[in-house]
Amino acid sequence: MEASGKNERSRVLSGIHFMLGNYACVEGALAAGCDFFAGYPITPANEISERMSQRLPEVGGHFFQGEDELCSIYAISGASLAGAKAMTATASAGYNYMQEGIGYAVAVEAPIVIVDVQRCRGENFATQADVMQMRWGPSGDHEMIVLAPSSVQELFDYTIRAFNLAEQYRTPVIVMSETTIALMRERLVIPGASEIPIVTRKKTQASPEAYLPFKADVYGVPEFAELGEGYHSIYSLNPHDEKGNIDWDPDVFEGLYKRITGKVWENRNVISTTKLFNMEDADIALIAYGSEVRPCFDAMALARDRGIKVGVMKLEGVWPVPEEAIRDVAKNVRAVISVEMNIGKYAKVIERICGGLCKTARATINRGRIHLPQEILNVIEKVLS
Repeated sequence: MEASGKNERSRVLSGIHFMLGNYACVEGALAAGCDFFAGYPITPANEISERMSQRLPEVGGHFFQGEDELCSIYAISGASLAGAKAMTATASAGYNYMQEGIGYAVAVEAPIVIVDVQRCRGENFATQADVMQMRWGPSGDHEMIVLAPSSVQELFDYTIRAFNLAEQYRTPVIVMSETTIALMRERLVIPGASEIPIVTRKKTQASPEAYLPFKADVYGVPEFAELGEGYHSIYSLNPHDEKGNIDWDPDVFEGLYKRITGKVWENRNVISTTKLFNMEDADIALIAYGSEVRPCFDAMALARDRGIKVGVMKLEGVWPVPEEAIRDVAKNVRAVISVEMNIGKYAKVIERICGGLCKTARATINRGRIHLPQEILNVIEKVLS
C-alpha cells in the first residue's frame, strides 16, 4: 500500500487506515494537492505540523515553521499568490493571532486553507466556542467559508473539499476541527487518486499588459496569474480597482466588497451543504455541527425508543449559513433544538431563521466535552412537557 524509501511515498495513501484525526487532515490536504504548509507549534494541532514536516518533502512540497502565527498566515498567502496550494493549522489561541492575515487573504482573494483545532482557553479540552470568530474575526466586510467535520473520515474528506472551494472561489476556507476529533483515532478510507475530485483555480489567458487581476467572471471570481510570471499585480488590503490600483472612491470600495461577499453568499446552497437523518416523520429536529452530531444520533435513537419522533440535521458547513435548508426543516417540525459546545452562539442564528415557524430550544454546554446523549434527551423531553 505504501512504498518504502525516501521520496517514494505516494501523495495519496490509498487504502484502509486506523488514523489520528490530525494526520487524516494532512493526508486530505496532500490528496488535494497541497504543496506548501506554514505553521507555528500549538496544541492540540501540533500533529498536523509534525506530519506535514515529514510528508510534504516526500511529495515535493515545502514545509515552513513560522516564527509565529502571523508569519505563518502571511507565508501561505504569499505562497498561494505565487501559485501554491497552501495551508496552515493552529488552535483557538493561535487563531486569534491570525486575524490580520486572514483579512488580507480575503481582500486579495488568495485561496488558502486554515485548520482551526478548537480548544478551551489554555487547555486541550473540547469546545466549539470559535464558531462566531470564524465568521467575523477579520476586519472588513466579508463572508467566510467554514466546514465542520464530525469524524476522522470527514477531516480527510472536508480538507479536500476546503482546498477545492478555496480554489473555486479564490478565498480562504476554514476547516473547523475540534480537540475531540483531532486527537481521536478512527477508521479512515482513502480512495484512489483518480477517484478524488480536484479543483484548480482558473488561470488567465490574457497577456500581462491586458490582465486585470480583480476583474471577475459572472460568478464573482477573478482569473488568476501567478506572481513571478511577468504579471505585475498589486495585492493590497486597501480598496482597489480591477487593475489592483489602490482606489478610495466609495463606488469602487462598495463594488469590491459586494463582489467579495457575494461570490460566497450567493452560492451558500452549494457551499454549505446539509444532511438529514430520520426527518421524514420527525416532530423534533436536532440541528448540530462538528463532533456534536455524534451524540445527537444516540439521543435520536434513545428518543425513538421512547416513541418520540426525533430527526437530526447535520450542518456540513456552518458559514455561509444554509438558511433555506434550515428553514425547510423548521416548516415541518414542532420544534428545533440547537446542539453545540458553547454558550449558544450558532443557536442564535438558527433561532432567527426558525422564528415564527416552530418552537426553538437549546442543548448547549461548555464543559470541555461533547454532550452525553441523555443530556440532549433531557432537553427533548423538556420541550415536549
